[in-house]
Order: sequence, then structure tokens, then C-alpha cells
Amino acid sequence: MQTGLYVALSSQMALEKRLNTLADNIANANTVGFRSTEVKFDQVLGDTKPTRVSYVSEGEEYLSTSNGALARTGSALDFAVKGDAWFNIDTPGGPALTRDGRFTLTETGELVTLKGYPVLDAGGAPIQLNGGAGEITVGADGAIHQNGVQVALLGLYEADFSSGFVRYDNSAVMPAAQPEPVVDRFDVGVMQGFLEESNVNAVQEMTQLIMVTRAFDNVTALMRDSEGSLEEAIKALGGER
Repeated sequence: MQTGLYVALSSQMALEKRLNTLADNIANANTVGFRSTEVKFDQVLGDTKPTRVSYVSEGEEYLSTSNGALARTGSALDFAVKGDAWFNIDTPGGPALTRDGRFTLTETGELVTLKGYPVLDAGGAPIQLNGGAGEITVGADGAIHQNGVQVALLGLYEADFSSGFVRYDNSAVMPAAQPEPVVDRFDVGVMQGFLEESNVNAVQEMTQLIMVTRAFDNVTALMRDSEGSLEEAIKALGGER
């Protein structure tokens, strides 16, 4: 019976982790550039003898690779990433990747996010423009032009998230592995005047949330029943006084 409790407990821990990721996804269903978090669970075999017992792993989080829908804004400083790449921004916590392309210019001409974080070029340096030097146009390759002259290059980066990551300010992420600038990839580019919406399917996530919540309640009830059966067995074997 104790083994059954341990199996149920491992399942409950896994379900709780999935509940947290689903709740976070739903909360960011309208966050620009947000990519949902998924969880991969594996079977873990215990060393219990004479039989082997299967437990549920804690689960490994990973980012969904599906793109969100594109929304046309027409703003010269709104950008969407085409393909599997990210913008690189300099935050107080260090460099972070984001697909939220809502940028603006400071009084000194620095390209920054809505929260004031500098946007970095392909070399990792802040992008500096001239707010009074004319219209800003950006090509599919990220090249920024003013008055027909290239003045900067909007950096696009790729990263391996399999080694782990942490979120920063909702849509931004900090991968454990060092991100690298995108080079010679025709499937990756920049779209000016567009923003990428969250890739969260709110209806699907709510459905999964309900299913996982019910499974969590069922496991809790099972554990309660197992504990009751164990107590009754102890009383019966020891003699109730």
C-alpha cells in the first residue's frame, strides 16, 4: 500500500506542475510574442523488489515552437519575427530573447522595448538611430535604413532551449545555452508593421486545465482511500483496543 501511495504522490506532483504551466499559459493568452510552456513526462522505474514499480517523472518543461498569428499594426517600430528566431534585448537581469517586437525610440535615438530595455544588433550592441534623420524602414534581413542608407542591423538570434530556460517579463526568456546570431537562413526574417500574437490556444488550454484538475482530484481521493485502508489493516493486524 505504501508503494501505491508513493506512485500516487509522484503523479500528483507531476499534475501540479502541469497545472502551473497551464495557468501561466492562459494568463498570457493575450501577451504579445508569448510562447506557451509544455511539459514532457517520462516513466521512472523504481528499485522495489520483487516487482518493479513505475513512477511519474517530475516533468521537463520546454517551449512550444508554434508561431502565433500575425497582426498588422502599420507602425514603423513594430516588428514580428518570421521563422524560429528571436530578438535580443538587454535587461537588468542580463540579455534575454523575446518575440515581442513593440519597440520605440528614446530621446537620444536608442531603440528600446516598451519597458526601456535596449534592443541589440547581431553583434550584441545596442541599436542607435537618429530620430530626426527621416523615415525608418527595415528589410526582411533586419537591415535598418534611414533616408535610403543602412544605419543598423536588427539582430535575430537562435537558441537551444533543451538545456533549460527561465522566463523574464512574461514573453522574454533566458536560455541556459548561449544564443547565437542567425546567419544565412532564408526561412528567418523580420516583418515591419506587424506583431506576433501569443501562440496560446486559450480554449484548448482551458480544456486541458479542466482535465488535469479532475485528474488531480481523483489522485487525491485515491490517496485518501489508500490511507484509510492502511489504517484499517493496521488496526486489524494489531488488534483494535
